[in-house]
Amino acid sequence: MLWCMPLRLFNTISRTIEQFSALDPSNVTFYTCGPTVYDDAHIGNFRSFLAADVLRRFVESPLCEITSAGGGHRGPRRVTHVMNITDVGHMTDDAEGGEQGEDRMAVAGRRIAEAKKSGKLPADTNINPGDPYQIARFYEQRFREDARKLGLKLAIEADTDATIMPRATENVAGMIAIVQRLIDKGHAYVVGAAGSRVVYFRVTSFPAYGALSGNTLDALRAGEGGRVSEANQAQKEHPADFLLWKEDASHIMKWDSPWGSGYPGWHIECTVMAVGRLATRQGQSPISPLGLTDFAPGGAIIDLHSGGEDNIFPHHECEIAQSCCAFSGAKGSFARHWFHPRFLLVEGTKMSKSKGNFFTARDLFAKGVEPAALRLELVRTHYRSNANFTMQGLTDCARMVERWRRVAEGSGADNPAAKLSRDTMLVEFAAAMHEDLNVAQAIAAINTWVSSCSAPSKEDAAAFKLVDGVLGVLELVPKAVTSEIAAYAPGVMPDPKVEALLVARKEARAKKDFAASDRIRDELAGMGYAIKDMPQGRVEVRRV
Repeated sequence: MLWCMPLRLFNTISRTIEQFSALDPSNVTFYTCGPTVYDDAHIGNFRSFLAADVLRRFVESPLCEITSAGGGHRGPRRVTHVMNITDVGHMTDDAEGGEQGEDRMAVAGRRIAEAKKSGKLPADTNINPGDPYQIARFYEQRFREDARKLGLKLAIEADTDATIMPRATENVAGMIAIVQRLIDKGHAYVVGAAGSRVVYFRVTSFPAYGALSGNTLDALRAGEGGRVSEANQAQKEHPADFLLWKEDASHIMKWDSPWGSGYPGWHIECTVMAVGRLATRQGQSPISPLGLTDFAPGGAIIDLHSGGEDNIFPHHECEIAQSCCAFSGAKGSFARHWFHPRFLLVEGTKMSKSKGNFFTARDLFAKGVEPAALRLELVRTHYRSNANFTMQGLTDCARMVERWRRVAEGSGADNPAAKLSRDTMLVEFAAAMHEDLNVAQAIAAINTWVSSCSAPSKEDAAAFKLVDGVLGVLELVPKAVTSEIAAYAPGVMPDPKVEALLVARKEARAKKDFAASDRIRDELAGMGYAIKDMPQGRVEVRRV
């Protein structure tokens, strides 16, 4: 079987599509900026997380080939994928790099207190709105539940390996160690009197600052780039210098440090958690009680780094600077490859609570939306395009899942024509995914093949398992659900209106009013349901 190879991806830092390569092609390291756990994750967050998950799954797939020093590498291949949990230091005004606004955990505390007062919290929720750790664990658990439902592979793996979803609050010692190292190397400086000390990163010490976002130090000095305000410039050497540590005894969460009791800047946490977990060499983590390790000047420290496009500046720009200055001689780009999915629109417009088009994953689950359909709707658009989430699209995806399931459950005999069609699909699917992760084209190849599968075989089912290992859709569909009158196909949830129509149809048939029975069948078809009478009086209900 032949396909276009090797894997080519758009790299944000070079602004070009490049062949993807890894430090060790058998063991790829991947870091994704995770959620700030002060509220439930919305579907825009999950669009970015799931795009990274599809990339991870494809890199691990036997369908994927990547570039290596010895030529093409087809595996086997393991991806170690890490996602942080931000539970401190992410301020409401993140454009100011952690110097202004409130810690988002404090904001969450007020919201929970109000919800408690108004009785809007779930009855079994026992949480102290004044305890930021309880707040963080509450929303972290909800995020993990939603992520597992949507098939985020690392969230599933984190149940048995907590190190791949590390918490910022549990890595403060490493942050302090790296901040001290940056000071010692001349890349950071301390300003202010005792009681109000601040540690800033010195951006002029890193010549490549701005390479990821396209910002320049001259432009930032003039106040461009969206992160500079007059209020915070007096103590800085350069307006773009960003916060590493802030002494603040009144902050909701604080730790002792050489620069007083306070909290870390938002950017520094990802350096610690990415390097500490992924950059192990010869069995030794570069951040350990034994000290900090240096890497080759300018050399990549990890293979892949992802986050939403809003992370490009300032967050990822600052992360590159501090990581390279701490570990690789103030040169390089920290990660070999930077991957940034675009924003999600809802019904063609930006998500907004005031517009009524703001959805969390659990909002949609509560409405009966199946995780498989939601995942497919969120991943089926190319990651570098603004995806447009629609309710009609969600319905279309639910129907697509039903058609896919028919093939995935195939058990018939194979034949030469079916094999040719199947092999063509696999070649087209792999070729699309190798070319900058073109999921839309890959799904088109699947759908063309599915339409030709009149009697799916066991070989067809095996092929579908191979491609679904990349998309991660069918593994999410629950088992069939039955009610007194209906047997719902997997992925189809009972609906009170459907149940009432089925009861009315049963009564009409008992009266031999077949015209009324047919009208009800047509009404159900108009709602997107196909029905089939079964023995013992139940009716099978599927999506059209």
